[in-house]
Amino acid sequence: MKRGKKYQDSVKKIDRAQQYGPADAIKAVCDAAHANFDETVEAHIRLGVDGRHADQQVRGAVVLPNGTGKKVRVLVFCKEGPKETEAKEAGADYVGGQELVQKIQNENWFDFDVVVATPDMMGVVGRLGRVLGPKGLMPNPKSGTVTMDIAKAVKEIKAGKVEYRLDKSNIIHATFGKVSFGPEKLTENYKALIGAIIKAKPATAKGQYIRSLVLSSTMGPGVKVAPVRADE
Repeated sequence: MKRGKKYQDSVKKIDRAQQYGPADAIKAVCDAAHANFDETVEAHIRLGVDGRHADQQVRGAVVLPNGTGKKVRVLVFCKEGPKETEAKEAGADYVGGQELVQKIQNENWFDFDVVVATPDMMGVVGRLGRVLGPKGLMPNPKSGTVTMDIAKAVKEIKAGKVEYRLDKSNIIHATFGKVSFGPEKLTENYKALIGAIIKAKPATAKGQYIRSLVLSSTMGPGVKVAPVRADE
């Protein structure tokens, strides 16, 4: 792929052969960001697990101390009554039940970023598995999006909660802020994210847990980070 001049100039600022410490890597990512918008900062973490086995799946969520820098639209599936009121008061953007299921099915409506559901609604929400699953939007107890504590779930998401999960290549792709946050706040978010992933290490995982770690901004080059051990 042919890259533009700005990207080529950004690459020159980074030693592609070096593995940086986290703080230095984040500073390098910020220095190399060149787009005319506030780029998102991403972590790409290859784990020493085999996601084909259920007992080696790595999935969860963490509230970043400085948020994500994004406005997150939350859809809540719950029954009418107290839970509906709770969701709205907590700041949910959309709250409903069967009518929202039909809206998604019939209108291909996806004006939301995160879906939360009470356990008693999962029978209804389950019908959307084929459309929500591939988009990573299906509620899941492990990520705290299937819960009776709707208020807590919505408030955490709005405050900067991010989900992480393995892809088919055993890599986690997760965002942890914006370039405009600056290195200090991004480093705090990074430590929270990596700490959560390390805590989520499956008991059956053998050998080195974090195999490789690369940070980048939306349009910038990748910066290699020296992998941390799960017991560090």
